Amino acid sequence: MNQNTSSFWNAHGKIPYNMTNDYMFRAVLQYNNKVLRGLVCSLLHLKESEVRSVEITNSIILGESIKDKEVRLDINVILNNNTHINLEMQVANELNWPDRSVLYMSRSFDQLNHGQKYKEIKPVIHIGFLGYTLFKECPEFYATYKLINVNNNYVYSDKMTLSVVDLSKIDLATDVDKKYHIDKWASLFKATTWEDLKMIASDNMYLNEASQTIYHMNSEYWIRKVCQDREEYYLDMQCLNDIIAEQENTIQQLRAEIESLKGR
Repeated sequence: MNQNTSSFWNAHGKIPYNMTNDYMFRAVLQYNNKVLRGLVCSLLHLKESEVRSVEITNSIILGESIKDKEVRLDINVILNNNTHINLEMQVANELNWPDRSVLYMSRSFDQLNHGQKYKEIKPVIHIGFLGYTLFKECPEFYATYKLINVNNNYVYSDKMTLSVVDLSKIDLATDVDKKYHIDKWASLFKATTWEDLKMIASDNMYLNEASQTIYHMNSEYWIRKVCQDREEYYLDMQCLNDIIAEQENTIQQLRAEIESLKGR
């Protein structure tokens, strides 16, 4: 057992930054390809033997300061040199996810070069990990959407797939979700203490690997610094959203009072 592994198993207390921080999410999956492979296998219900390669195509320099606070930290992955996968952690509700995810998926789908044929377009899968329920009237832990016929559900094309993992609805995980440990991955992302993390990861090789990588990334000063910057950015954004919501509520109240006065 190396020193870092030993330190992880002896760690206790609060995790400084878990994987709901979009930078920690990016850092762990970029740093450890084994973790990325395990997560992809779970999400797509694949066996290890079905995965020849999983490569990130938009790597960043880990620990380098992010000057633009609004920078996207989504991860573009190519699976088996064929399928394009986009992974993104989005805990804050910016009220634009459906349009945003469709736009990102469409950009990935627009991949043909001059002279290529349409049949050469590779499948695209966009998977978002959200910290809130996207459609409150239809809550679901792991939801998947395709282009289908609205009358008979016949699939128009299987080359575009949108999926959403609702980290706030792990209790709604189905038997299939549990079979592929997707609920465990969600719990690992949200774990706030090292004790919880070790308990979640105790009986799964990939989750164990992810947990130790989270520990390693938290031990790096520059990784923690960027994670802190990201948290401060989202906190500022949330404060701004609260102010806007309060102002909109005030405007609605004033409009109601004006209408009431008109009726007198």
